[in-house]
Amino acid sequence: MTEACDLTAVEARRLIGVRGLSAAELLQSCIARIEAVDPAVNAMVTRDFERARAAAKAADAAVARGDALPALHGLPIGIKDLQPTEGLRTTFGSPLFADHIPVADDRIVASLRRAGAIVIGKTNTPEFGAGANTRNAVHGATGNPFDPAKSCAGSSGGSAVALATGMAPICSGSDTGGSLRNPAAFCGIVGFRPTPGLVPNDRRLHGWSGLPVVGPMARTVADTALLLAAMASDDASDPLATTVHGMTVRRAAGFYPPARIDLSGLRVAVTPDFGFAPTERLVRATFAEKLGLFRHVFARAETASPDCAGTDGVFEILRSLGFLAAHLEKVRQTPELVGPNVRANVEEGLRYSAADVARAMTAQTAIYRRWQSFFQSHDIILTPAITVSPRSWRELYPADIDGVPTRTYFHWLAMAYAVTVVGHPAVSLPVGLDRNGMPFGLQIVGPRGGDALVLRVAAELEALLAGDIRTARPVPDMKVADRRADQRDARLSGL
Repeated sequence: MTEACDLTAVEARRLIGVRGLSAAELLQSCIARIEAVDPAVNAMVTRDFERARAAAKAADAAVARGDALPALHGLPIGIKDLQPTEGLRTTFGSPLFADHIPVADDRIVASLRRAGAIVIGKTNTPEFGAGANTRNAVHGATGNPFDPAKSCAGSSGGSAVALATGMAPICSGSDTGGSLRNPAAFCGIVGFRPTPGLVPNDRRLHGWSGLPVVGPMARTVADTALLLAAMASDDASDPLATTVHGMTVRRAAGFYPPARIDLSGLRVAVTPDFGFAPTERLVRATFAEKLGLFRHVFARAETASPDCAGTDGVFEILRSLGFLAAHLEKVRQTPELVGPNVRANVEEGLRYSAADVARAMTAQTAIYRRWQSFFQSHDIILTPAITVSPRSWRELYPADIDGVPTRTYFHWLAMAYAVTVVGHPAVSLPVGLDRNGMPFGLQIVGPRGGDALVLRVAAELEALLAGDIRTARPVPDMKVADRRADQRDARLSGL
């Protein structure tokens, strides 16, 4: 794939700025890729091509006039279908919103448009983001670009697939239990979970909860940092975006471009499971193989983990509170129109008492403080980004891992939600393929507030590993994927 749509976002933006590529040409290349490839994977479920063409024309006119150009000027972007877009169908993957057309943009979407991004369409997600398999009753399932018979994970699965196949150079995502990181790992792209409050999120009903965040997805670390820089702000609509009065704390220069860092000065902790995540033997073996190729570049790389005891229970209880706030009335009034994952979360939440919530919040604080002690002697943590290799999209979730039953439908996401519970930043970096020939993601976890550090380490590793086929970012062969028409028809005809 050597079309304009395969350029990195950074390079495409540079060419637009120097008139080496027009926004209209880039957009048309992305549209052509969507039309050629999306029938095989079902990632870009709602399209806005005509308005995008008008926006690209306006972007090129601004270049011709010599206007000051914003950071994302002329770059097509896919928006996750959980984020409302003015005049463009936004379903949340739910039959309740199958025909919903918002009258205004979500706050983050509006800021991305102001930064020059051109919305090309909406990317698929599970119903209300519940679950890490991107399938729903409105749009069907999204297939993995390396094998459409397999899951692309989720809930930002549509964005990950759109990026991996060149439908757009940047996409938005969100993350509670790994919804940015899991599909990034499954599809061979970069997904970054920022510190809560760094990217404003005014759709979070529990404004002081740090579990759900909005963040960037792209094919390279630099592209991800570019998008993050456009997303981050001191927006008072998000109560977690604490700042110093009269000062700008969150500024683009802090994230893009990622500054160089000497890996040989880093004290690294390596863990295949954080001491509790149910990690597949194949993933453990692949993780060890990949690390064996580069762990020597650090000052120290020891097998160690923060004490994560109690993380499962904390996440299960606190996660359920968000579902009660957002979906209790839907389950009560129209249960037949609500899927099994959402119903299960609401039913679970109703079983907990105020005492249970108090204990969970106390335990979360204790876990957080243990992490802070751990980071006094470690700079970063490296783990697999996900606990299993991609499985069939028909499997709603992994009910067992290596024959051992999982405790909930989201238990297999424990590698990701270990980080969510303590609010640390983390990125999933593509590091070649696993033993099944599917993408493998390395999770890089930073200290409290260490978003820029995580991106710097990721960028350095990306450059270091790019020259080795065993660790370079894999690229899907969409000619192979497109021949799987039978699976495509099954995805779209029903679940």
